[in-house]
Amino acid sequence: MIPSQFIYLAMGLSLYGMYGYTRDTLRGETAPNRVTWGLWGFLGLISFGIEIQQHVGIAAYMTLILGLIPVVVIIASFRNEKSVWQIGKFDIFCAVACLVGVVFWLFINQQTIALVVFCGADHIAALPTVRKSWLAPETESPQAFLMGFVNCFVTILTLKHITTAGALFPGVIVYTDLLIWLLLITKMGPRVRIRLARQDKQETLS
Repeated sequence: MIPSQFIYLAMGLSLYGMYGYTRDTLRGETAPNRVTWGLWGFLGLISFGIEIQQHVGIAAYMTLILGLIPVVVIIASFRNEKSVWQIGKFDIFCAVACLVGVVFWLFINQQTIALVVFCGADHIAALPTVRKSWLAPETESPQAFLMGFVNCFVTILTLKHITTAGALFPGVIVYTDLLIWLLLITKMGPRVRIRLARQDKQETLS
């Protein structure tokens, strides 16, 4: 484990990632999926309240920032017509599934199980952007997700005691942001589609 003061480094990295993503959104270079970012903001702020109640400590303020950043991104997306990603049926399905998870969470009396369900809802909220990163990586800013991965990983390392309440929510973000970042920098989706198209063409010619 590392000293708790490193949480301030994590916060700084998070704000730096927000600055870059918001700048790219305002320029029309990035088109955030409003379903993902809207749900991330909603869930992040709720998670902050949970962590405060469970006395997680200073790491909870990192979660607060993770809830506020999506709000800034959503606002920025309305400032440029190019910063709009069309919402489809899959996005709506994920939004409904996520909100159903939140409702289910509200009626669970056991805190640990409730937190697991809540983090599952957060992961579902990320799926539209995961899909978008596969389909159109050029519409995203990989640096923001790299910063998200690093700052949440640092946050986990600052915990004096690894508990479900303290580590699960940032842990889900570590996994999700790493996945999105890898999809963006490798452009795996377009590469796979091009390869499959070439194979189909060769099979057709043969």
